[in-house]
Amino acid sequence: MTRRILFLFPDEWDLAAARDPRHRGRVEFLFEGFDLFRFPDNLRLFTFDALGFVERMVGRYRGEGIDAVVTSDEQFGPFLASLIAGGLGLPHAPLASILTIQHKYYARKAFEAIAPESNARFGLLRRGFSRADEVPMAYPFYVKPAKAAFSVLARKVEGFDELHRHTRFGWLEQAIIEKLVKPFADVMFAHSDLTEDPYSMVCEEIVRGRQVTANGYVRDGRVTMLGTVDSVMYPGTDHFQRFQYPSALPARDLARVDALATKLIEGVGFTHGLFNIEMRLDPGTGALRVIEINPRAAGQFYDLFERVDGYNLFDALLALECGEEPEVRFREGREKHAASFVLRDLTGEGLSRWPSRSEIAALKARHSGAHVMLYPKRGADLAREMKWLGSYRYGVFNLGGQTLEEMFTGFRRICADITFHPASHRTPELELLVAGQD
Repeated sequence: MTRRILFLFPDEWDLAAARDPRHRGRVEFLFEGFDLFRFPDNLRLFTFDALGFVERMVGRYRGEGIDAVVTSDEQFGPFLASLIAGGLGLPHAPLASILTIQHKYYARKAFEAIAPESNARFGLLRRGFSRADEVPMAYPFYVKPAKAAFSVLARKVEGFDELHRHTRFGWLEQAIIEKLVKPFADVMFAHSDLTEDPYSMVCEEIVRGRQVTANGYVRDGRVTMLGTVDSVMYPGTDHFQRFQYPSALPARDLARVDALATKLIEGVGFTHGLFNIEMRLDPGTGALRVIEINPRAAGQFYDLFERVDGYNLFDALLALECGEEPEVRFREGREKHAASFVLRDLTGEGLSRWPSRSEIAALKARHSGAHVMLYPKRGADLAREMKWLGSYRYGVFNLGGQTLEEMFTGFRRICADITFHPASHRTPELELLVAGQD
């Protein structure tokens, strides 16, 4: 029997996973929504009506034999999937928990109630602030939008002038930000009692230490932890260099990560769905500090688990949303280590030249054992990404190996085969994480 999956706002990782031959004849994917990061599809953002979208989707697919509503999208997916699946009588996460998790101010308030020892100091900076006495905490701190995705506009600031510059935008940037937040705001005000403006900013204490991402799922309120990924930064920055699985943390720390993740998920009332939680381990005390919960699967991690554990997170997502227990395994994959490597331009100069589609296709074909994603940008798109994210992510390579050295060698081989790196590119030095390392 063929399953019919309504898939909302698919990205490149979702589409690649859906094209896998193992789904042929077994799954029919019905894609709805648009890709925020691809032109001209993203022009639909300017006319997007979230509440109208929910109404149309429920009307279009009611009685059409839909087995599940699925998303891995961070910006709109979780709250829209909850509403649409609920309207179709299908499994879904409680909307209240998603709105709390995705509004960073309410999330921090929830963390304070659930696990205050693991929370960071925080405060709300309301939209349109103009005076230094409106800033809720002492510098330095991180400032980020109350509702955003992919670390957009998250930045460490040292003083009021820097904060003021960072939060002032041209008319086009302001229009894009308004349209990015409006769907969440419309749903929040229509379907909850939350009142704090999601267009505001949240100030947070700087949390230091080694960063990890805990992954798991909830079915009928029961939390199952799947594995922890090491989130490794470019030296001296907060920009991800790679996501490495399995984590090199010792077993005692991994157990603490799982325990805190379970406590947080249960505490916020998230009773159904895949999730990932970003945390840091304080280098001085070893204490765990929570950064944020993402109420979704991380598409970039789909095949990391397949390489190491023998199942794909994408398949676990489909099974869960169809009302089934995911079939997960542990260390039964073809490789012992896997990572998602991120190539970044930290200067804003952009690619040294513009690669053709055929060149990109040939590069992928030469490295068929890796999952290669490339993101050419230039002009206003490049400048916006540098301002909003602080770097330009132009390539992601997922690959694995029986040893770390084999995996790193594969990464260097792909880097050496690229002829359009920014002029300042240097293949990153790769820190060799080993089990038990502090």
